[in-house]
Amino acid sequence: QVQLVESGGGLVQPGGSLRLSCVASGIIFSDYAMGWYRQAPGKQRELVAFITRGGMTNYASSVKGRFTITRDNAKNTAYLQMNSLKTEDTAGYYCNGGGENNGYWGQGTQVTVSS
Repeated sequence: QVQLVESGGGLVQPGGSLRLSCVASGIIFSDYAMGWYRQAPGKQRELVAFITRGGMTNYASSVKGRFTITRDNAKNTAYLQMNSLKTEDTAGYYCNGGGENNGYWGQGTQVTVSS
């Protein structure tokens, strides 16, 4: 079966950094665009960043310049490097493979930015 497993979340102070990872199994990883989404309580799920099969990236305006999405096909892993974290980045972060509508989802990892 398909499985996406996130890790790397936690509690960090404003201005700090975290790196999230998403390890995929059960798919040919290199055939899938990968994305990171987040959802805070009371808010809609939003796309944070995605990376295509060819390595092209896009970011939400709120994180552009602070976050970087990468992928390592040899490790079946997608990463989200998060720098200069803000309180408003607090959310559950979810890994997606293959798109929001027909793709696969991880279980999520919590990121809390607080003083």
